[in-house]
Amino acid sequence: MKKLVMFVCSLSIFALSHAQPFTYADTLRGSITPERAWWDVLRYDIEVKPDYQNKTIEGVTTIIFQTHCSGSKIMQVDLQPPLIIDSIQFYNKNVSFRNIDSNVYHVYLKNAEKKNYFIDNYRRQGFMANAITIYYHGKPTEAIKPPWDGGFVWAKDSLGRPWMSVACQGLGASVWYPCKDHQSDEPDMGASLTIIIPDTLIAVGNGRLASSKKNTDSTATYKWEVKNPINNYNIIPYIGKYVNFSDTLHGENGILDLNYWVLDYNLEKAKNEFQQVKPMLHCFEHWFGPYPFYEDGYKLVDAPYLGMEHQSAVAYGNGYQNGYHGTDLSSTGWGMKWDFIIVHESGHEWFGNNITTKDIADMWVHEGFTNYSETLYTEWLFGKQAGNEYNYGIRKNIENKNPIISPYGVNRESESTDKYYKAANMIHIIRHIIDDDEKFRNILRGLNKTFYHATVTTKQIEDYITQKSGINFSKVFDQYLRDTLIPQLQYYYTPDKKKIFYHWANCIKDFNMPLVLHSDIDSKSSRLSISEKWKSTEQITLFDTARIEKNYYITIKEVAPND
Repeated sequence: MKKLVMFVCSLSIFALSHAQPFTYADTLRGSITPERAWWDVLRYDIEVKPDYQNKTIEGVTTIIFQTHCSGSKIMQVDLQPPLIIDSIQFYNKNVSFRNIDSNVYHVYLKNAEKKNYFIDNYRRQGFMANAITIYYHGKPTEAIKPPWDGGFVWAKDSLGRPWMSVACQGLGASVWYPCKDHQSDEPDMGASLTIIIPDTLIAVGNGRLASSKKNTDSTATYKWEVKNPINNYNIIPYIGKYVNFSDTLHGENGILDLNYWVLDYNLEKAKNEFQQVKPMLHCFEHWFGPYPFYEDGYKLVDAPYLGMEHQSAVAYGNGYQNGYHGTDLSSTGWGMKWDFIIVHESGHEWFGNNITTKDIADMWVHEGFTNYSETLYTEWLFGKQAGNEYNYGIRKNIENKNPIISPYGVNRESESTDKYYKAANMIHIIRHIIDDDEKFRNILRGLNKTFYHATVTTKQIEDYITQKSGINFSKVFDQYLRDTLIPQLQYYYTPDKKKIFYHWANCIKDFNMPLVLHSDIDSKSSRLSISEKWKSTEQITLFDTARIEKNYYITIKEVAPND
Protein backbone atom coordinates (compact mmCIF):
# COMPACT_ATOMS: atom_id res chain seq x y z
CA MET A 1 0.00 0.00 0.00
CA LYS A 2 1.07 3.59 -0.53
CA LYS A 3 2.76 5.05 2.51
CA LEU A 4 2.36 8.77 3.10
CA VAL A 5 5.42 10.36 4.64
CA MET A 6 4.20 13.11 6.90
CA PHE A 7 5.92 16.44 6.93
CA VAL A 8 4.29 19.67 7.95
CA CYS A 9 5.20 23.05 6.57
CA SER A 10 3.27 26.28 6.61
CA LEU A 11 5.67 27.91 4.18
CA SER A 12 8.19 26.47 1.78
CA ILE A 13 11.64 27.71 2.80
CA PHE A 14 13.04 26.64 -0.55
CA ALA A 15 10.31 28.54 -2.33
CA LEU A 16 10.98 31.71 -0.38
CA SER A 17 14.66 31.58 -1.26
CA HIS A 18 13.99 30.88 -4.91
CA ALA A 19 13.94 33.60 -7.51
CA GLN A 20 10.48 32.66 -8.75
CA PRO A 21 7.56 34.50 -7.13
CA PHE A 22 5.92 31.57 -5.37
CA THR A 23 2.73 32.40 -3.51
CA TYR A 24 0.90 31.22 -0.43
CA ALA A 25 -1.49 29.42 -2.79
CA ASP A 26 1.47 27.53 -4.31
CA THR A 27 2.45 26.32 -0.84
CA LEU A 28 -1.11 25.31 0.02
CA ARG A 29 -1.27 23.33 -3.21
CA GLY A 30 2.20 21.81 -3.12
CA SER A 31 2.96 20.96 0.50
CA ILE A 32 1.62 18.76 3.27
CA THR A 33 -0.07 21.46 5.31
CA PRO A 34 -1.23 20.81 8.89
CA GLU A 35 -4.74 20.44 7.46
CA ARG A 36 -3.52 17.61 5.21
CA ALA A 37 -1.07 15.92 7.55
CA TRP A 38 -3.50 14.33 10.03
CA TRP A 39 -5.43 12.16 7.57
CA ASP A 40 -4.73 9.62 4.82
CA VAL A 41 -6.96 8.86 1.85
CA LEU A 42 -8.19 5.26 1.69
CA ARG A 43 -10.56 5.55 -1.26
CA TYR A 44 -12.32 7.93 -3.63
CA ASP A 45 -15.86 7.25 -4.83
CA ILE A 46 -16.61 9.83 -7.51
CA GLU A 47 -19.84 10.46 -9.37
CA VAL A 48 -20.02 13.02 -12.17
CA LYS A 49 -22.72 14.13 -14.58
CA PRO A 50 -21.41 16.33 -17.40
CA ASP A 51 -23.63 18.66 -19.43
CA TYR A 52 -22.02 18.83 -22.87
CA GLN A 53 -24.14 21.74 -24.16
CA ASN A 54 -23.44 24.03 -21.22
CA LYS A 55 -19.97 22.68 -20.40
CA THR A 56 -20.91 22.18 -16.79
CA ILE A 57 -20.76 19.26 -14.39
CA GLU A 58 -22.57 18.12 -11.25
CA GLY A 59 -20.73 15.80 -8.95
CA VAL A 60 -20.58 13.93 -5.68
CA THR A 61 -17.28 12.73 -4.22
CA THR A 62 -16.95 10.55 -1.15
CA ILE A 63 -13.49 10.53 0.43
CA ILE A 64 -12.88 7.61 2.77
CA PHE A 65 -9.97 8.31 5.09
CA GLN A 66 -8.11 7.32 8.21
CA THR A 67 -6.85 9.68 10.87
CA HIS A 68 -3.65 9.85 12.93
CA CYS A 69 -5.09 11.58 15.94
CA SER A 70 -8.41 12.15 17.68
CA GLY A 71 -10.54 15.20 18.28
CA SER A 72 -12.01 17.97 16.17
CA LYS A 73 -10.03 18.72 13.07
CA ILE A 74 -9.75 21.07 10.12
CA MET A 75 -9.42 19.21 6.83
CA GLN A 76 -7.99 20.73 3.65
CA VAL A 77 -9.96 19.77 0.55
CA ASP A 78 -8.95 21.06 -2.87
CA LEU A 79 -11.37 22.12 -5.61
CA GLN A 80 -10.47 24.64 -8.28
CA PRO A 81 -12.81 27.48 -9.25
CA PRO A 82 -15.11 28.12 -10.94
CA LEU A 83 -16.38 24.83 -9.47
CA ILE A 84 -18.34 25.38 -6.26
CA ILE A 85 -18.92 23.13 -3.25
CA ASP A 86 -22.62 23.05 -2.36
CA SER A 87 -22.52 21.00 0.83
CA ILE A 88 -20.39 18.51 2.76
CA GLN A 89 -21.66 15.68 4.94
CA PHE A 90 -19.82 13.92 7.74
CA TYR A 91 -21.57 11.17 9.73
CA ASN A 92 -24.57 11.90 7.46
CA LYS A 93 -24.79 15.46 8.81
CA ASN A 94 -23.91 18.71 7.10
CA VAL A 95 -20.68 20.28 8.33
CA SER A 96 -19.34 23.78 7.88
CA PHE A 97 -16.60 24.66 5.41
CA ARG A 98 -14.89 27.77 4.11
CA ASN A 99 -13.02 28.70 0.94
CA ILE A 100 -9.77 30.10 2.34
CA ASP A 101 -7.64 30.67 -0.75
CA SER A 102 -8.73 30.11 -4.34
CA ASN A 103 -8.46 26.33 -4.73
CA VAL A 104 -8.51 25.41 -1.04
CA TYR A 105 -11.40 24.72 1.32
CA HIS A 106 -11.20 24.10 5.04
CA VAL A 107 -13.73 21.59 6.32
CA TYR A 108 -14.50 21.68 10.04
CA LEU A 109 -14.98 18.19 11.46
CA LYS A 110 -15.96 17.13 14.94
CA ASN A 111 -15.15 13.75 16.44
CA ALA A 112 -12.71 12.62 13.77
CA GLU A 113 -11.45 9.87 16.01
CA LYS A 114 -8.28 7.84 15.71
CA LYS A 115 -10.41 4.74 16.30
CA ASN A 116 -12.72 5.30 13.39
CA TYR A 117 -16.16 3.84 12.93
CA PHE A 118 -16.62 0.94 10.52
CA ILE A 119 -17.67 1.57 6.95
CA ASP A 120 -19.55 -1.42 5.58
CA ASN A 121 -17.27 -2.04 2.62
CA TYR A 122 -14.22 -2.16 4.91
CA ARG A 123 -15.64 -4.12 7.85
CA ARG A 124 -14.70 -7.45 6.28
CA GLN A 125 -11.18 -6.20 5.57
CA GLY A 126 -10.59 -5.06 9.13
CA PHE A 127 -10.42 -1.37 8.24
CA MET A 128 -12.04 1.33 10.29
CA ALA A 129 -12.50 4.60 8.49
CA ASN A 130 -14.21 7.95 8.29
CA ALA A 131 -15.90 9.38 5.21
CA ILE A 132 -16.96 12.78 4.01
CA THR A 133 -19.26 13.30 1.04
CA ILE A 134 -18.92 16.48 -1.01
CA TYR A 135 -21.60 17.80 -3.36
CA TYR A 136 -20.43 20.30 -5.97
CA HIS A 137 -21.23 21.78 -9.36
CA GLY A 138 -20.08 24.37 -11.87
CA LYS A 139 -18.26 25.01 -15.10
CA PRO A 140 -14.81 23.40 -14.78
CA THR A 141 -11.73 24.92 -16.35
CA GLU A 142 -11.69 23.91 -19.99
CA ALA A 143 -8.55 22.45 -21.53
CA ILE A 144 -7.87 24.33 -24.76
CA LYS A 145 -4.77 22.41 -25.89
CA PRO A 146 -4.80 19.18 -23.91
CA PRO A 147 -2.76 17.49 -22.63
CA TRP A 148 -0.36 20.47 -22.46
CA ASP A 149 -2.92 22.51 -20.59
CA GLY A 150 -5.30 20.90 -18.14
CA GLY A 151 -9.00 20.81 -17.60
CA PHE A 152 -12.21 19.26 -18.88
CA VAL A 153 -12.16 18.43 -22.58
CA TRP A 154 -15.37 19.20 -24.52
CA ALA A 155 -14.58 17.96 -28.01
CA LYS A 156 -16.27 16.47 -31.06
CA ASP A 157 -15.20 13.39 -32.98
CA SER A 158 -14.75 13.54 -36.75
CA LEU A 159 -18.48 12.93 -37.23
CA GLY A 160 -19.39 15.88 -35.01
CA ARG A 161 -20.54 13.80 -32.04
CA PRO A 162 -19.79 14.68 -28.40
CA TRP A 163 -16.44 13.42 -27.14
CA MET A 164 -15.43 14.28 -23.58
CA SER A 165 -12.56 13.60 -21.23
CA VAL A 166 -10.18 15.28 -18.76
CA ALA A 167 -6.44 15.97 -18.82
CA CYS A 168 -5.08 17.31 -15.54
CA GLN A 169 -1.53 16.19 -14.77
CA GLY A 170 0.29 19.07 -13.09
CA LEU A 171 -2.79 21.25 -12.87
CA GLY A 172 -4.32 18.64 -10.62
CA ALA A 173 -7.42 16.47 -10.27
CA SER A 174 -9.08 19.20 -8.23
CA VAL A 175 -9.79 20.90 -11.56
CA TRP A 176 -12.80 18.57 -11.85
CA TYR A 177 -13.46 16.84 -8.50
CA PRO A 178 -12.71 17.61 -4.83
CA CYS A 179 -9.79 15.67 -3.40
CA LYS A 180 -6.58 15.80 -1.44
CA ASP A 181 -4.64 17.09 -4.44
CA HIS A 182 -1.12 15.99 -3.60
CA GLN A 183 0.82 13.13 -5.21
CA SER A 184 2.09 11.78 -1.90
CA ASP A 185 -1.28 10.41 -0.78
CA GLU A 186 -2.92 7.85 -3.03
CA PRO A 187 -6.09 5.94 -2.06
CA ASP A 188 -4.79 2.64 -0.70
CA MET A 189 -8.09 0.88 -1.41
CA GLY A 190 -8.54 2.19 -4.94
CA ALA A 191 -11.36 4.27 -6.38
CA SER A 192 -14.62 4.15 -8.26
CA LEU A 193 -15.85 6.49 -10.96
CA THR A 194 -19.55 6.69 -11.77
CA ILE A 195 -20.40 8.61 -14.94
CA ILE A 196 -23.93 9.68 -15.88
CA ILE A 197 -24.29 10.54 -19.57
CA PRO A 198 -26.80 10.57 -22.45
CA ASP A 199 -27.71 6.96 -23.25
CA THR A 200 -26.51 7.43 -26.84
CA LEU A 201 -22.90 7.55 -25.59
CA ILE A 202 -20.56 5.17 -23.77
CA ALA A 203 -18.48 6.05 -20.69
CA VAL A 204 -15.10 4.48 -19.95
CA GLY A 205 -13.02 4.81 -16.80
CA ASN A 206 -10.07 3.27 -15.00
CA GLY A 207 -10.01 -0.38 -14.04
CA ARG A 208 -12.95 -2.64 -14.71
CA LEU A 209 -16.58 -1.94 -15.51
CA ALA A 210 -18.49 -2.66 -12.30
CA SER A 211 -21.97 -1.89 -13.64
CA SER A 212 -23.90 -0.13 -16.36
CA LYS A 213 -27.59 0.66 -16.77
CA LYS A 214 -29.96 2.76 -18.81
CA ASN A 215 -32.06 5.17 -16.81
CA THR A 216 -35.64 6.32 -17.43
CA ASP A 217 -34.60 9.88 -18.33
CA SER A 218 -32.61 9.02 -21.50
CA THR A 219 -29.37 8.83 -19.54
CA ALA A 220 -27.11 5.91 -18.75
CA THR A 221 -24.89 5.26 -15.73
CA TYR A 222 -21.51 3.55 -15.96
CA LYS A 223 -19.49 2.65 -12.88
CA TRP A 224 -15.80 1.79 -13.20
CA GLU A 225 -13.59 0.65 -10.37
CA VAL A 226 -9.87 0.20 -9.63
CA LYS A 227 -8.66 -2.07 -6.85
CA ASN A 228 -5.12 -0.70 -6.65
CA PRO A 229 -3.80 2.60 -5.32
CA ILE A 230 -4.07 5.28 -8.00
CA ASN A 231 -2.89 8.85 -8.22
CA ASN A 232 -5.78 11.30 -8.31
CA TYR A 233 -4.71 12.87 -11.63
CA ASN A 234 -4.95 9.40 -13.21
CA ILE A 235 -8.66 8.98 -12.45
CA ILE A 236 -10.24 10.06 -15.74
CA PRO A 237 -13.59 9.72 -17.57
CA TYR A 238 -13.76 9.12 -21.32
CA ILE A 239 -17.15 9.70 -22.97
CA GLY A 240 -17.98 9.13 -26.63
CA LYS A 241 -19.22 6.68 -29.25
CA TYR A 242 -16.96 3.90 -28.06
CA VAL A 243 -16.79 0.26 -29.07
CA ASN A 244 -14.68 -2.38 -27.37
CA PHE A 245 -12.50 -5.30 -28.36
CA SER A 246 -10.31 -7.35 -26.07
CA ASP A 247 -7.40 -9.77 -25.88
CA THR A 248 -5.22 -11.41 -23.23
CA LEU A 249 -1.51 -11.46 -22.50
CA HIS A 250 0.24 -14.46 -20.96
CA GLY A 251 2.40 -12.38 -18.64
CA GLU A 252 4.71 -12.96 -15.70
CA ASN A 253 1.84 -12.95 -13.21
CA GLY A 254 -0.58 -14.98 -15.32
CA ILE A 255 -3.31 -13.82 -17.66
CA LEU A 256 -3.49 -10.06 -18.12
CA ASP A 257 -6.72 -8.75 -19.65
CA LEU A 258 -6.21 -6.30 -22.50
CA ASN A 259 -9.10 -4.07 -23.49
CA TYR A 260 -9.33 -1.43 -26.18
CA TRP A 261 -12.03 1.22 -26.22
CA VAL A 262 -12.03 3.16 -29.49
CA LEU A 263 -14.39 5.35 -31.44
CA ASP A 264 -16.57 3.16 -33.64
CA TYR A 265 -15.02 4.32 -36.90
CA ASN A 266 -11.50 3.57 -35.61
CA LEU A 267 -12.15 -0.09 -34.88
CA GLU A 268 -10.28 -1.67 -37.80
CA LYS A 269 -7.36 0.75 -37.54
CA ALA A 270 -7.09 0.03 -33.82
CA LYS A 271 -7.09 -3.73 -34.33
CA ASN A 272 -4.06 -3.32 -36.56
CA GLU A 273 -2.15 -0.62 -34.64
CA PHE A 274 -2.68 -2.11 -31.21
CA GLN A 275 -0.93 -5.34 -32.20
CA GLN A 276 2.12 -3.47 -30.90
CA VAL A 277 0.84 -3.77 -27.33
CA LYS A 278 1.80 -7.39 -26.64
CA PRO A 279 5.49 -7.22 -27.64
CA MET A 280 5.78 -3.91 -25.80
CA LEU A 281 4.31 -5.38 -22.59
CA HIS A 282 6.56 -8.45 -22.84
CA CYS A 283 9.56 -6.13 -23.19
CA PHE A 284 8.59 -4.02 -20.19
CA GLU A 285 7.82 -7.04 -18.02
CA HIS A 286 11.28 -8.36 -18.88
CA TRP A 287 13.03 -5.13 -17.90
CA PHE A 288 10.76 -3.71 -15.19
CA GLY A 289 8.97 -6.71 -13.72
CA PRO A 290 5.32 -7.81 -13.86
CA TYR A 291 2.70 -5.34 -15.00
CA PRO A 292 1.73 -3.64 -11.73
CA PHE A 293 -2.07 -3.73 -12.09
CA TYR A 294 -3.19 -7.22 -13.09
CA GLU A 295 -6.35 -6.86 -10.96
CA ASP A 296 -7.43 -3.80 -12.94
CA GLY A 297 -6.27 -4.94 -16.37
CA TYR A 298 -4.66 -2.92 -19.16
CA LYS A 299 -6.60 -0.60 -21.46
CA LEU A 300 -5.96 1.77 -24.32
CA VAL A 301 -8.70 4.35 -24.83
CA ASP A 302 -9.21 6.71 -27.78
CA ALA A 303 -8.75 10.20 -26.36
CA PRO A 304 -9.46 13.70 -27.75
CA TYR A 305 -5.79 14.62 -27.17
CA LEU A 306 -2.38 13.09 -27.89
CA GLY A 307 -2.03 10.82 -24.87
CA MET A 308 -1.58 10.47 -21.12
CA GLU A 309 -0.58 7.71 -18.69
CA HIS A 310 -3.93 7.25 -16.96
CA GLN A 311 -3.49 4.12 -14.89
CA SER A 312 -5.13 1.02 -16.42
CA ALA A 313 -6.86 3.30 -18.98
CA VAL A 314 -4.04 4.78 -21.06
CA ALA A 315 -5.15 7.70 -23.25
CA TYR A 316 -4.32 7.22 -26.93
CA GLY A 317 -4.52 9.95 -29.57
CA ASN A 318 -1.57 9.41 -31.90
CA GLY A 319 -3.59 8.99 -35.08
CA TYR A 320 -2.88 5.28 -35.52
CA GLN A 321 0.60 5.85 -36.86
CA ASN A 322 4.16 5.15 -35.78
CA GLY A 323 6.39 7.82 -34.32
CA TYR A 324 5.28 10.82 -32.32
CA HIS A 325 2.45 12.23 -34.42
CA GLY A 326 4.29 10.81 -37.40
CA THR A 327 7.73 12.20 -36.48
CA ASP A 328 10.86 10.64 -34.98
CA LEU A 329 11.97 12.46 -31.84
CA SER A 330 15.43 10.90 -32.18
CA SER A 331 15.90 11.73 -35.90
CA THR A 332 17.57 8.33 -36.28
CA GLY A 333 14.77 6.45 -38.03
CA TRP A 334 14.32 4.08 -35.10
CA GLY A 335 11.56 6.22 -33.61
CA MET A 336 9.43 5.54 -36.67
CA LYS A 337 9.44 1.79 -36.07
CA TRP A 338 6.86 1.89 -33.27
CA ASP A 339 3.93 3.95 -32.01
CA PHE A 340 5.32 6.47 -29.53
CA ILE A 341 2.14 6.97 -27.50
CA ILE A 342 1.50 3.25 -27.04
CA VAL A 343 5.07 2.71 -25.84
CA HIS A 344 5.73 5.85 -23.79
CA GLU A 345 2.39 6.16 -22.02
CA SER A 346 2.30 2.43 -21.26
CA GLY A 347 5.81 2.65 -19.82
CA HIS A 348 4.36 4.98 -17.20
CA GLU A 349 2.40 2.08 -15.74
CA TRP A 350 5.69 1.14 -14.06
CA PHE A 351 7.32 4.55 -13.62
CA GLY A 352 4.68 7.12 -12.72
CA ASN A 353 1.77 4.89 -11.76
CA ASN A 354 3.40 2.03 -9.87
CA ILE A 355 6.27 4.20 -8.60
CA THR A 356 4.94 7.71 -8.01
CA THR A 357 6.92 10.68 -6.74
CA LYS A 358 5.65 12.43 -3.64
CA ASP A 359 6.40 15.85 -5.11
CA ILE A 360 6.11 16.75 -8.79
CA ALA A 361 9.51 18.47 -8.51
CA ASP A 362 10.86 14.91 -8.84
CA MET A 363 8.99 14.14 -12.05
CA TRP A 364 12.22 12.95 -13.69
CA VAL A 365 11.53 9.62 -11.97
CA HIS A 366 8.33 9.34 -14.03
CA GLU A 367 9.58 10.82 -17.26
CA GLY A 368 13.25 9.86 -17.33
CA PHE A 369 12.75 6.14 -16.75
CA THR A 370 9.74 6.10 -19.07
CA ASN A 371 11.68 7.93 -21.76
CA TYR A 372 14.39 5.31 -21.30
CA SER A 373 11.77 2.61 -21.84
CA GLU A 374 11.73 3.81 -25.46
CA THR A 375 15.45 3.00 -25.73
CA LEU A 376 14.89 -0.42 -24.17
CA TYR A 377 12.00 -1.18 -26.52
CA THR A 378 14.00 -0.12 -29.56
CA GLU A 379 16.79 -2.41 -28.36
CA TRP A 380 14.25 -5.22 -27.73
CA LEU A 381 13.07 -5.04 -31.34
CA PHE A 382 16.24 -4.17 -33.25
CA GLY A 383 19.28 -4.81 -31.05
CA LYS A 384 21.52 -2.93 -28.64
CA GLN A 385 23.13 -0.75 -31.28
CA ALA A 386 19.72 0.54 -32.36
CA GLY A 387 18.89 1.35 -28.73
CA ASN A 388 22.18 3.19 -28.30
CA GLU A 389 21.55 5.19 -31.45
CA TYR A 390 18.02 6.10 -30.38
CA ASN A 391 19.20 7.27 -26.96
CA TYR A 392 22.00 9.32 -28.50
CA GLY A 393 19.56 10.79 -31.01
CA ILE A 394 17.18 12.20 -28.40
CA ARG A 395 19.98 14.31 -26.93
CA LYS A 396 19.23 16.99 -29.49
CA ASN A 397 16.10 17.76 -27.45
CA ILE A 398 18.04 18.57 -24.25
CA GLU A 399 17.82 22.25 -23.30
CA ASN A 400 20.03 22.62 -20.18
CA LYS A 401 18.28 25.83 -19.20
CA ASN A 402 17.35 24.81 -15.66
CA PRO A 403 18.11 21.93 -13.32
CA ILE A 404 15.81 18.94 -13.76
CA ILE A 405 14.72 19.01 -10.12
CA SER A 406 12.73 22.13 -9.31
CA PRO A 407 11.74 23.61 -5.92
CA TYR A 408 9.86 21.35 -3.55
CA GLY A 409 6.60 22.05 -1.77
CA VAL A 410 5.08 24.46 -4.30
CA ASN A 411 3.60 22.11 -6.94
CA ARG A 412 6.22 23.06 -9.49
CA GLU A 413 7.87 20.68 -11.94
CA SER A 414 10.67 21.60 -14.27
CA GLU A 415 9.28 23.44 -17.27
CA SER A 416 11.94 22.07 -19.63
CA THR A 417 11.87 18.71 -21.37
CA ASP A 418 15.16 17.73 -19.72
CA LYS A 419 13.27 15.54 -17.23
CA TYR A 420 12.61 13.34 -20.28
CA TYR A 421 15.66 13.35 -22.53
CA LYS A 422 18.47 14.37 -20.19
CA ALA A 423 17.25 12.08 -17.42
CA ALA A 424 17.02 9.18 -19.90
CA ASN A 425 20.59 9.85 -21.00
CA MET A 426 21.67 9.89 -17.35
CA ILE A 427 20.08 6.44 -16.89
CA HIS A 428 21.91 5.26 -20.01
CA ILE A 429 25.15 6.55 -18.48
CA ILE A 430 24.45 4.62 -15.28
CA ARG A 431 23.83 1.47 -17.32
CA HIS A 432 27.18 1.85 -19.12
CA ILE A 433 29.02 2.49 -15.86
CA ILE A 434 27.49 -0.59 -14.22
CA ASP A 435 28.55 -2.51 -17.36
CA ASP A 436 26.42 -5.52 -16.45
CA ASP A 437 23.01 -5.64 -18.10
CA GLU A 438 21.71 -8.38 -15.82
CA LYS A 439 22.56 -6.30 -12.77
CA PHE A 440 21.06 -3.21 -14.41
CA ARG A 441 17.88 -5.13 -15.25
CA ASN A 442 17.65 -6.40 -11.67
CA ILE A 443 17.92 -2.81 -10.46
CA LEU A 444 15.00 -1.71 -12.67
CA ARG A 445 12.93 -4.70 -11.58
CA GLY A 446 13.99 -4.19 -7.99
CA LEU A 447 12.84 -0.57 -8.03
CA ASN A 448 9.36 -1.69 -9.11
CA LYS A 449 9.29 -4.45 -6.50
CA THR A 450 10.73 -2.47 -3.59
CA PHE A 451 8.56 0.58 -4.28
CA TYR A 452 5.54 -1.40 -5.50
CA HIS A 453 2.46 0.85 -5.39
CA ALA A 454 4.49 3.35 -3.38
CA THR A 455 5.22 7.07 -3.44
CA VAL A 456 8.90 7.97 -3.38
CA THR A 457 11.48 10.74 -3.27
CA THR A 458 14.46 11.22 -5.55
CA LYS A 459 16.75 10.30 -2.67
CA GLN A 460 15.10 6.91 -2.29
CA ILE A 461 15.69 6.17 -5.97
CA GLU A 462 19.27 7.44 -5.85
CA ASP A 463 20.09 5.43 -2.72
CA TYR A 464 18.58 2.26 -4.14
CA ILE A 465 20.59 2.44 -7.37
CA THR A 466 23.80 3.20 -5.48
CA GLN A 467 23.23 0.38 -3.01
CA LYS A 468 22.31 -2.30 -5.55
CA SER A 469 24.99 -1.36 -8.08
CA GLY A 470 27.77 -1.06 -5.51
CA ILE A 471 28.77 2.23 -7.15
CA ASN A 472 28.33 5.63 -5.52
CA PHE A 473 26.39 7.60 -8.11
CA SER A 474 25.70 10.62 -5.86
CA LYS A 475 27.84 13.02 -7.91
CA VAL A 476 26.36 11.73 -11.14
CA PHE A 477 22.87 12.47 -9.85
CA ASP A 478 23.95 15.88 -8.59
CA GLN A 479 25.55 16.73 -11.93
CA TYR A 480 22.68 15.74 -14.18
CA LEU A 481 19.64 16.40 -11.98
CA ARG A 482 20.71 19.50 -10.05
CA ASP A 483 23.00 21.36 -12.46
CA THR A 484 23.02 22.42 -16.11
CA LEU A 485 26.74 22.03 -16.87
CA ILE A 486 27.70 19.34 -19.37
CA PRO A 487 30.85 17.64 -18.05
CA GLN A 488 33.83 17.90 -20.36
CA LEU A 489 36.40 15.13 -20.58
CA GLN A 490 39.69 16.88 -21.31
CA TYR A 491 42.71 14.87 -22.41
CA TYR A 492 46.14 15.00 -24.04
CA TYR A 493 48.72 12.48 -25.22
CA THR A 494 52.36 12.25 -24.36
CA PRO A 495 54.62 13.07 -27.35
CA ASP A 496 55.28 9.35 -27.97
CA LYS A 497 51.51 8.61 -27.94
CA LYS A 498 52.03 5.85 -25.36
CA LYS A 499 50.13 7.47 -22.55
CA ILE A 500 47.03 9.62 -22.28
CA PHE A 501 46.20 12.08 -19.49
CA TYR A 502 42.58 13.01 -18.66
CA HIS A 503 40.35 14.75 -16.14
CA TRP A 504 36.88 16.28 -15.75
CA ALA A 505 36.22 19.96 -16.41
CA ASN A 506 33.07 22.10 -16.63
CA CYS A 507 31.47 20.10 -13.83
CA ILE A 508 30.33 20.35 -10.24
CA LYS A 509 32.90 20.19 -7.46
CA ASP A 510 34.25 16.70 -6.78
CA PHE A 511 32.56 15.22 -9.85
CA ASN A 512 33.95 11.70 -10.11
CA MET A 513 32.00 9.83 -12.78
CA PRO A 514 33.97 6.79 -14.01
CA LEU A 515 33.94 5.62 -17.62
CA VAL A 516 33.95 2.05 -18.86
CA LEU A 517 35.79 1.73 -22.18
CA HIS A 518 35.33 -1.19 -24.56
CA SER A 519 37.11 -2.36 -27.66
CA ASP A 520 35.20 -3.10 -30.83
CA ILE A 521 37.98 -5.45 -31.94
CA ASP A 522 38.28 -7.77 -28.94
CA SER A 523 36.67 -8.20 -25.52
CA LYS A 524 39.05 -5.89 -23.71
CA SER A 525 37.60 -3.27 -21.40
CA SER A 526 38.81 -0.83 -18.82
CA ARG A 527 37.15 1.18 -16.06
CA LEU A 528 38.67 4.63 -15.75
CA SER A 529 38.39 6.43 -12.44
CA ILE A 530 38.18 10.11 -13.37
CA SER A 531 38.04 13.25 -11.25
CA GLU A 532 38.99 16.90 -11.59
CA LYS A 533 42.62 15.88 -11.00
CA TRP A 534 44.70 14.74 -13.94
CA LYS A 535 45.26 10.99 -14.26
CA SER A 536 46.81 8.82 -16.95
CA THR A 537 46.48 5.43 -18.64
CA GLU A 538 48.45 3.52 -21.23
CA GLN A 539 45.38 1.84 -22.72
CA ILE A 540 45.40 4.13 -25.71
CA THR A 541 43.49 1.81 -28.04
CA LEU A 542 40.41 1.82 -25.81
CA PHE A 543 40.23 5.61 -25.74
CA ASP A 544 37.75 5.97 -28.63
CA THR A 545 36.41 9.49 -28.17
CA ALA A 546 33.51 9.07 -30.63
CA ARG A 547 32.29 5.96 -28.86
CA ILE A 548 32.71 7.50 -25.42
CA GLU A 549 30.69 10.56 -26.40
CA LYS A 550 27.85 8.40 -27.77
CA ASN A 551 27.61 6.30 -24.60
CA TYR A 552 27.99 9.13 -22.09
CA TYR A 553 26.31 12.53 -22.14
CA ILE A 554 29.49 14.58 -22.02
CA THR A 555 31.68 16.65 -24.31
CA ILE A 556 35.27 15.68 -25.11
CA LYS A 557 38.13 18.03 -25.83
CA GLU A 558 41.79 17.46 -26.57
CA VAL A 559 43.88 20.15 -24.85
CA ALA A 560 47.50 21.19 -24.71
CA PRO A 561 49.74 19.16 -22.36
CA ASN A 562 49.45 20.19 -18.75
CA ASP A 563 52.55 22.04 -17.67
